Amino acid sequence: MNGKPLRSQIQFRLLALAAAAMMIFAARAQGDAAGEIKRLAELMQWKPGTIAADEIKRLAELMQWKPGTIAADIGAGDGRYTFAAAELVGAAGKVYATEIDAKKLQELRGKVAKRKLLNIIVVESKEADTSLPVACCDAIFLRRVYHHLTKPAEFDAALARSLKPGGRLAIIDFPPRSGLDPVEGVPANRGGHGIPQRILIEELTAAGLQVEKVVGDWPNNDYCVLFIKK
Repeated sequence: MNGKPLRSQIQFRLLALAAAAMMIFAARAQGDAAGEIKRLAELMQWKPGTIAADEIKRLAELMQWKPGTIAADIGAGDGRYTFAAAELVGAAGKVYATEIDAKKLQELRGKVAKRKLLNIIVVESKEADTSLPVACCDAIFLRRVYHHLTKPAEFDAALARSLKPGGRLAIIDFPPRSGLDPVEGVPANRGGHGIPQRILIEELTAAGLQVEKVVGDWPNNDYCVLFIKK
C-alpha cells in the first residue's frame, strides 16, 4: 500500500485541527477583551445615566471644574467616583483618592495600576488628617463620608489646608436616619447615623471655610453643601 495518501490525510487533519484551535482561541480572546471592556466601563461608570457619572458631572458643574483641575475624593471606597472624576479632569488634571481602610487601599491601587490611570494618586488618609499635600487641590469632595469622621475639627482643618486659595469643598451627606446603626466614635451631636446640615456647616465654617451654596435636592435624598476657601 502507498503511504503517501495516508500521510496527506493525516497532515490535512492536523492542519484542520490547528485552524479550528486558532478560531476557538480568537473567539475566546475577543470574548475576553469584550468582557474586560465591559467590566472597565462598569467600574469607571462611563455609561451616561449611572449614579456616579451623574453625580460627578453635577459636582463638576457646581465646583467649576475644568480640564487640568486637581481634585480629591476623600474616602474613595471602591473608587467609582474617583474614576468618574478622573475621566472629567482629563490627562492634564489629577485626582487624589484617599482611603483609611487597608483592604480598600490595596484594591484601589491594584485597579489604578492595572488600568494605567496616570492621573489618579491613591493616598492613605488618617483619622484626623487627609494626608494630602498643603494647598494641592482646586476641589475636594466627600460623599457620605463626613458623618463617619471621629475627629471632625482636626480633619476639617486638614481639609482647609489641602485646598488652594479659591478652592472648593463639597460635602454630600444626609440627615440622621432611623433604622441605621449608629457610627462608633463620632460626636454625640450627630443625633444618629448621618449629620444635620446645620452642624456640618457650623463645623466647617469654624475651620475657616465659607458656605457658597446649599443644594437640597441631591440624589438619594442627600444634600450637598459647597464651601470655598477665601
